[in-house]
Formats: sequence, structure tokens, C-alpha cells
Amino acid sequence: MSKKTGVIVLIVGLIGIILLVLISILTPGIRERIIWRVDEIRMRLDYAINPPEQSVFVPISTIETTQMPSATPSPSPTLTPEILSATTTLAAPTLTPTMLPTKVYLKGIRYQDQHGLWNYCAPANLAMQLSYWGWEGTRTDTGKILKPFEKDKNVMLYEMSDFVLENTEYQAIVRSGGSIPLLKNLISNGFPVLVEKGVFIKDINGKVSWMGHYAVLNGYDDLKSEFITQDSYFKPDYPISYDDLITQWRSFNYAFIVVYPIDRQGEIVQILGNLTDDLQADRLAYEKANEEINKTTGSDLYFSWFNRGTSMVQLQDYAGAAEAYDFAFQLYSQLPENVRPWRMMWYQTGPYFAYYYSGRYQDVINLASLTIDTATEPYLEESFYWRALAYVAIGDNQKAIADLNTSIEYHPGFPPSLLLLQQLGITP
Repeated sequence: MSKKTGVIVLIVGLIGIILLVLISILTPGIRERIIWRVDEIRMRLDYAINPPEQSVFVPISTIETTQMPSATPSPSPTLTPEILSATTTLAAPTLTPTMLPTKVYLKGIRYQDQHGLWNYCAPANLAMQLSYWGWEGTRTDTGKILKPFEKDKNVMLYEMSDFVLENTEYQAIVRSGGSIPLLKNLISNGFPVLVEKGVFIKDINGKVSWMGHYAVLNGYDDLKSEFITQDSYFKPDYPISYDDLITQWRSFNYAFIVVYPIDRQGEIVQILGNLTDDLQADRLAYEKANEEINKTTGSDLYFSWFNRGTSMVQLQDYAGAAEAYDFAFQLYSQLPENVRPWRMMWYQTGPYFAYYYSGRYQDVINLASLTIDTATEPYLEESFYWRALAYVAIGDNQKAIADLNTSIEYHPGFPPSLLLLQQLGITP
């Protein structure tokens, strides 16, 4: 082969490689896999350089103004704020006074995993819960509304409830302060329950770390002391012991959602008892957090104090909630780095409510900034929204508008951000 021929062969080979790369990039299935791999490598490098578990929020604990914001957060806009003491005692939920079966398994759920699409835990689990009642949609149908931006880090329980109420013929109720007996009572009466919990799973950085996770409970076995779950991450009929569920569920204030047909609402009211009323449910969750503060240690104690704050936010005792969160964050800083739930603010926004409605705007800004900065891909519309609210409160509307636009980019049509932009005279 002559030198000239060799050069031509080399050039043709290079052109061929380039063409293959271009074809791969332009082919949807291959393109997604390439993009996923590039993103994974980039995130691993970022987490290695800036380990998020080393970042700790330190509240400055100052009231910056005596003029409290006039807006009142949902879900209890007419509720009068009340200071609650740690000794407040409430009645336990009224459960159906019948002997429950020792073993129950509810059939009819179409299993759906969350893999292949970016963090499709919530869409997959809600689709499974709805499938039990005959809903024919899939995780793609729920995902179109729950995750209009594919890489949104989290879908809140209230967003899942809104989906059910606005897009199906069924009803939904979200509550905190659940218990093992309540879950068994619901399941034994034919109501699968979707719970929010915290689990330790190997993340994209290759580390085993804490993250939020949903699962649908559709069975239990008292002899084995375990629930049967449809777990979108692991597998169908995935067992979890009662003790493990309590530990994992605690990190989300024992929150759950039940979906049901309207003609069975009477049964739901009877089973939930005092938890039917959202105010009573929040008070009971508050009392449960106080009880666990006195008997837990380590990360469980951190979660118990965090839950106290969350329940006080729901009861609109914002100053008391802020103090509870202050102590929770102090406990967080004392936890070993490998067990710190550093993604906590991806899933729960209670501290933003507490600090904002206590006039502690800089704490809102600092906490939101830390949450955003420690996420390699900060697709956290709620954090940008709350930081924008705080910026407005201190008179920095330009930064607020920038954050609101980012929030809408990461969650197209996000109602709170759209409303605040309108109030600032901006048409999105």
C-alpha cells in the first residue's frame, strides 16, 4: 500500500467513525444512553469534588422584620396559629373495632417499575395504586403531568393527590401520623396505601446514601411481621418488616396517600377515624413526634425533631416550628457523614415555611442556596420558589425573578411561581 493510499484509508476511516458517532447521537435510543452516561460521569466527578454530605446548614436565627407576610400557606388557610406544648395529649385515632385477619394480600395491581426514565418513582407508584381500582393508565400518563420536566428531583404527595382529583374519577386523601395498625386496617378493608419513606440505596455516585422513595403496600403477614409492597425500584411483592417500615417511614412524618372510589368514602372515614380531619391528623402527628423525641437517638432523633417542626408548620405555629427545625439541623451536623440524609430538602419544604413566616428570610435564602448548590443538577423548583419569596421580602426583586424563571424552567407551569411572577408584574 502506497503512502498516499494509506492516508486516504485513514481519512476515510476517521470520516466513518465520525459518521457512526453522529448516527449514534441522532438515534433516540442510543442518544439517551449516551447522554445518561455522560451525565452520570459528570455527577460522579462533581460529588467527588464537593461531597454533599459534608455541607451543613447553620441557621442564623434572627428575625429580620416585625412585618409578617400576609399570605397564608395551604392546607388550612383559616386556621388560627396555636402554640403547642410538648406535653399536649391527644386521643389516638379511632380504628374499626374488629379483629383484623392475620394475613391479607390485595390482588389487581399492575406492577410498574421506575427504571428507564429519570427518577420515575412517583409516576410509577401512583399508576400502580390507581391500577388497583381499574385505572388503565401507565407511569407515562401520570408522568406527563407529575413530571413535565423529566429530571425534576421529586414529586410531592400533594401533587399526586391533585393528579387523582383532577384527572381521574377517584378521590384521594393525604395524611401524616400514620401507624402500622392503620395501614393494616386499610389494607384488610381493600385499600392499598402509598407511603413515602427514606431508604439507603446506592446512588449515581456509587455510594450508599439516603434518599426518599415511594412504595405501594397491598398486603401484610402478621406471622412474618412484614408488609408486601409493590416497589418500583426493587421488584413486585417486595417484603419489608414492620420495624424497617417504621424506621424508613419516620423520615417523612409517617405520611401516606389513599385512593378510593367516591362511593366508598364512608368506609375511609370510619377507618381513618380522627385522622379524617386534617387538623386532628396534624395534631396527632405532632404528638407522635413529641413521643418519639423522648425515645429515639441518632438519625431517628433528627427525624423526630424534623417531624415536630413539620407538624407545627401544618398547625401554623411557625415560630415554634422554626425552633424545632433549628434543633433538627443542629442534630444533623452531629450525625456521621455516611448516614446524613443530605437530600432531605429535595422532598420536604417545611423549614422554608417556618423560616419565611417567622420573618427569617436570610435563613430561607441560605437553606435554599445550600440545597441548590449541593445538587449537581439542581432541578428543585420548590427551593428556587422559596428563595424567590425571600428575595422579594428583602426587596431584591431581580434575583427573585431570576429564581422564578428557573423554577418554571424546571417545572413548566409550576403554579406558585407563575402567581408570584404575575404579582411582580412579569408575564411568563
